[in-house]
Amino acid sequence: MTFEEVYEKAKAIFMKADVSQISEHLAFQFNITGEGEGAFYAEVNDGALSVEPYEYYDRDAVFTCTAETLFKIAEGKSDPVMAFTLGKLKVDGSIEKALSIQKLI
Repeated sequence: MTFEEVYEKAKAIFMKADVSQISEHLAFQFNITGEGEGAFYAEVNDGALSVEPYEYYDRDAVFTCTAETLFKIAEGKSDPVMAFTLGKLKVDGSIEKALSIQKLI
């Protein structure tokens, strides 16, 4: 799987989220390791979601994992806290805001 394929699949998953009730600003960067390596971000601003294939420097948290781990979490097949505990998901930045990722998936 290429980075473009990983990005498009992740974007399709995230864009299904209803963020209209989220009033706070959230910005997450995803660093994909291994197959499909690359970075993209998801940002919620004024109840609107954007997902772009770039690094984002004004972010609340950075998630680092493989594409497989990201998709398992997004599809509900893996718990993000368990993935973090097992070392499959690394989180840098605001843990409080990082936990709100569950609003997007």
